[in-house]
Amino acid sequence: MADNARAKKLADLIREVVAEKLQRGIKDPRLGTHVTITDTRVTGDLREATVFYTVYGDDEDRAGVAAGLQSAKGVLRSAVGAAAGTKFTPTLTFVADALPENAKTIENLLDRARASDAEVRQASSGAKYAGEADPYKKPGEDEDDASE
Repeated sequence: MADNARAKKLADLIREVVAEKLQRGIKDPRLGTHVTITDTRVTGDLREATVFYTVYGDDEDRAGVAAGLQSAKGVLRSAVGAAAGTKFTPTLTFVADALPENAKTIENLLDRARASDAEVRQASSGAKYAGEADPYKKPGEDEDDASE
């Protein structure tokens, strides 16, 4: 078993090598400049690596990039093996990162919260106290009321 520091270093190396190879070494038109490698995770035994990526575009672009990454998997693994110099080159699995969808969901929730806050602010702009402005009794006021 490898320690976590070694797995982290290998994951960082894989991310850099795959990103560089996608940018300069792969001639597949499906893997244009709209692919971003966001994260890489390696198992503790250094046998399998999961590469997370995002795609700038619509669903058709995402499907094309997924197919392009699948077809370029061997070339990318060879490049990782040459750069890593390890006894066993980890197998690469490409997973579309859910980060953009999560960010969009959070942004929609924040927009709804801002709209709700604006509604509350507008509703409370002309509001007055339900009772007196200062509902607390002060010392000496009870004596004045009792003498009347």
